Amino acid sequence: MARNGEMALGLFLVQAGYNEGAWRDPTVPANCGVDINYYADMAAIAEGAAFHFVFLADSPSVLERDNAHIARVSRNDGFEPITLVSALSSKTQNIGLVATATTTYHHPYHLARMFASLDYLSQGRAAWNIVTSGNKFEAPNFGDSELPDHDARYARAREAVDVVKGLWDTWTDDAFVRDKASGIFVDTKKLHLLDHRGQYFAVRGPLNIARPPQGYPVLVQAGASDAGMQFAAEVGEVVFTAAGSLENDRRYYAALKGKARALGREDDQVLVMPGIVPIVGRTKQEASEKLKRLQSYTHIDVLIGAADRWLGFVTDLRSVDLDSCVPETLPQTNFIQSRQKLLLHLAAREKFTWRQLIRFISDSRGHLMPVGTPDEVANTMIEMFDEYASDGFNVIPAMAPGELKDFVDLVVPELRRRGKFRSEYSGQTLRENLGLRRPINSAA
Repeated sequence: MARNGEMALGLFLVQAGYNEGAWRDPTVPANCGVDINYYADMAAIAEGAAFHFVFLADSPSVLERDNAHIARVSRNDGFEPITLVSALSSKTQNIGLVATATTTYHHPYHLARMFASLDYLSQGRAAWNIVTSGNKFEAPNFGDSELPDHDARYARAREAVDVVKGLWDTWTDDAFVRDKASGIFVDTKKLHLLDHRGQYFAVRGPLNIARPPQGYPVLVQAGASDAGMQFAAEVGEVVFTAAGSLENDRRYYAALKGKARALGREDDQVLVMPGIVPIVGRTKQEASEKLKRLQSYTHIDVLIGAADRWLGFVTDLRSVDLDSCVPETLPQTNFIQSRQKLLLHLAAREKFTWRQLIRFISDSRGHLMPVGTPDEVANTMIEMFDEYASDGFNVIPAMAPGELKDFVDLVVPELRRRGKFRSEYSGQTLRENLGLRRPINSAA
């Protein structure tokens, strides 16, 4: 997307909301994780505000380590994301649909077929959030005792994406002539057999669906470790990041764009979109009271369990003095290395105790979390955008639907008043709305 002064906005939707205790609020439907009408309502709010996409994260496993944590969270009762966005495609008209799928436990042929199908169902609004699996409890669900090594997961992901793109390109755009008079349905001269044989996959092809409307569904990535950032520079068109500080985010933005540029990619074809958890009120006090209410819903077992997970399961915080200072280093995790690094850096900068860090993790997981008036929240976003630390944001409601409605009603008008966000859709496909070019068929 060319930087014409307007930022991109996505809705990152996690069931009851990003705060682990949000499901306990009286305004939140208790069964929202398996209620299609709830998701359709959230998508309608975002689409009515001209958001670029709805983003659905995923892990094919229960995330928590023990029953004390599992008992108190609402995360383990929700839809598989490709199934969900397929349903949402019939209930929306313009908004993009981003579904998460792991390259570690999906085969490329399945991925290519599912996302091509989603692109057709949505008439060109599909996007794939490419992940490599970062939760230790996924592995035993697929016959492994442990996740593969962090860098090996990225090597597999790189090959998987190459295979998926190759499968999308096995038919040229005009291969399916569907000529009833001649009896020719497809011109096989426009078929390019993949016949891939690599380190991780052997895939003959072709794909049994025509090339997707967008050429490729938009490719989304969230790499911030060394391996992840290189992968994002190679394949990511939208890069979802965790915002640490303005200085660090400017550094990440410049580094990622530089890596992509060195690979022959243009800056406006790689969009950096940090997560933001806005707590907005008509007054600063109202916003602060909202946050306090959310914090009151979250049990200590959930606080500790979430911190252990986001730090990569290298700690056992039940045996730690929570009023002691967080150490500067912890053993390196095999899971989400960049988030562990971000959280430890922040803890050192703020001189956090463990108690303060686990509360911070529960509230925002390391994402930007402005608490204030619409003007203050808009100021935070505009500063990040104007200082080249972001091209837009993934808006993560702490509690839904309330916090999403407040953001749309209070912050979006302020962004528009300052000329920083659009008021209507500019294209038919997600690529067009994001200013991303349709990829040419590499095989043709």
